[in-house]
Amino acid sequence: MRYSLASRTRGTILGALIGEILALEGGQMQKFASSYWQKMMITGAESLIELGRFDLDDWSRRQQESGIIVENNTHASLQVILSTLPVILFFHEHNIKLRQNLLNVVKIWHSNPVIEDWTLAVGYAIAQSFREKLTSSTLIPQIIGFLEETPTSVPQILLKLHNLLEKQAGLEIIQAEFCTEEKLSYDLAIAFYCFVSSLEDFRLSVLRATKVNSPSVYLSTITAALSGAYNATTGIPVSWRFLLAKNSPAQWQTTDLPQMVKLTDTLVATWSGVYHSTLNQGEVRAEWPITLSYASLEAITAPRVIRLR
Repeated sequence: MRYSLASRTRGTILGALIGEILALEGGQMQKFASSYWQKMMITGAESLIELGRFDLDDWSRRQQESGIIVENNTHASLQVILSTLPVILFFHEHNIKLRQNLLNVVKIWHSNPVIEDWTLAVGYAIAQSFREKLTSSTLIPQIIGFLEETPTSVPQILLKLHNLLEKQAGLEIIQAEFCTEEKLSYDLAIAFYCFVSSLEDFRLSVLRATKVNSPSVYLSTITAALSGAYNATTGIPVSWRFLLAKNSPAQWQTTDLPQMVKLTDTLVATWSGVYHSTLNQGEVRAEWPITLSYASLEAITAPRVIRLR
């Protein structure tokens, strides 16, 4: 195994946080409404941890009680996609359950086939990274197969992107090719381009996403989540780890960074079968921003090996 599942999961969550911060520092604050995807994600993760399984009714109840109102715009749609990260981890090894539960979570907030398809695309890509089965040449055709029959144009957009990637088209060409698409599809197509074209380089993928013309804050956030899943925490530059540490936790509204990392590790432990929700979750070591190495899990294994879920 190239990277542990715990490291890849941390890379996904912390990568998304870094992508958001870099976008905000890059002058996109005026396009930034409120960031609530962390709260949505944490609420969902807590449901999985406490129950040890996915329960749609419990998930839906917790989300509704959080008081978040999801608007009908691109920013909100991209945040809904980000909120599904805990489900991706929990079902990354089972495509049928992954697809079903991702769609269940999205339908709590939206009944939009385009949002559903892009959620499936992002979820499948991250799941392939977790399973260490992602390659740049096969990812997009596999995603198209995972989407199955759909009334949307997402498969056609992805196929077009795949062909352009094979031709090694540059970012400017990609932007021009997709500029007529609706904003959500434009942002996701660019995010996948930045990720796949710089697969082994987290820093380059995210910086490219922040340089896109008229981007959304969440374009770089999703790019960073995709790349973080593939490159794990070891692929995140040390200077960007400090960037997370120095930013005010109030910026994320829901929790501080060590708690976010602890929650991520607890979610992985719950998936693996080594965690009991009755144990104390409260204490984390303060040196994380420097080392990114604390809170090691006693074991990470496939589900049903340690105990039945």
